[in-house]
Amino acid sequence: MVTLDQSRDGVARSVRPNGQRTVTLLGATGSIGVSTLDLIKRHGDRFRVEAVAAHRNVAMLARVAREVGARFAAVGDTAAFTDLKDALSGTGIEVGAGEEAVIEAAQRPADWVIGAITGSAGLKPTIAAADRGAIVALANKETLVCAGSLFMRRAAASGATVLPVDSEHNALYQAMRGSRREDVRRVILTASGGPFRTASAATMKAATPEQALRHPNWSMGPKVTIDSATLMNKGLEVIEAHHLFALPADQIDVLVHPQSIVHSLVEYCDGSMIAQLGSPDMRIPIAYCLAWPERIAGPAQRLDLARAATLTFEEPDVVRFPALGLARSALKAGGAAPTVLNAANEVAVAEFMARKLTFSGMPALVEATLSAAQRHNWTREPQNVEEALFVDHNARMLARDMLPEIAAKAS
Repeated sequence: MVTLDQSRDGVARSVRPNGQRTVTLLGATGSIGVSTLDLIKRHGDRFRVEAVAAHRNVAMLARVAREVGARFAAVGDTAAFTDLKDALSGTGIEVGAGEEAVIEAAQRPADWVIGAITGSAGLKPTIAAADRGAIVALANKETLVCAGSLFMRRAAASGATVLPVDSEHNALYQAMRGSRREDVRRVILTASGGPFRTASAATMKAATPEQALRHPNWSMGPKVTIDSATLMNKGLEVIEAHHLFALPADQIDVLVHPQSIVHSLVEYCDGSMIAQLGSPDMRIPIAYCLAWPERIAGPAQRLDLARAATLTFEEPDVVRFPALGLARSALKAGGAAPTVLNAANEVAVAEFMARKLTFSGMPALVEATLSAAQRHNWTREPQNVEEALFVDHNARMLARDMLPEIAAKAS
């Protein structure tokens, strides 16, 4: 279940007496970070930025830090420290580099932290924010996929509030607020179907990275866009929903909805179904999290249902899109299987982008890695962050070892 909407002293956390909420942006230069910054700039009187962090985009990170008056800026790549220090010289903004600096950004005294660092690199800083009881707006899928049980336990222990940023989980969160969880019969995550929704298996096998990156509705980073094309993104979201809402896998369904207007639905025991609708703009769920428990005006295009005219839904094709089934199998297997799934998928996506693996080779590599990890008995539930990252590391090495064989078979 999502951590309770109150702090440990029972007082709902909204804004400080001066009317401002302090915020920290982990992943400030990515698509989620940019959208969050847009909202912060539009409501500058409501928010003060404590810290910003990014992996290596020093020029953009420095610009962002100056624009919002951040007190601390951290770059994950230690080799970029001097460049960041020079770029912010004379501003009074503290700087740091390396993993510990990004964790420090998460630990600094901000009321609200967005966890938007892509990949397993976001795990430690996001947990660090939860450990101090912050409001954590979670946009990093890997935190829940790699260590979902661990993260939710730590968040509950500290009294942290976890708000889902993903449009689908944010929609579920909104649709379930004010209702008893035991009255929920099932939830339905919607998927656009990506650029290959109607493509043949042969077309998909020959797909290029450029084709896979042409998402019909959403503007996202390359990794999540490729995952959307394979439907792995939706598989990861099924795992996320399991942890966020304490739902078993058989209560989490997926429907393909090409218009990306209905973001998710909740069906209740009495037959009622509640959905959240909106334009496909990530600033809508981010705004909901940024101002929670209140709302702020946002710039997203207003939804005109008369113009939308037709909303369609269809079952996902798990034959052409086996990644969704692989994710469900990993969730059913439990333990560290989702951690292995995520690590192998990150390797697969990187190799596809480097043109060393075909589109159909991506799920094949993930499946082979999962099978090998289970044979090695590497799927025990991680008990701490170090164990989760150890499984992640081993799974990546295993996937890379198997890459030549899988690439040859899939070509």
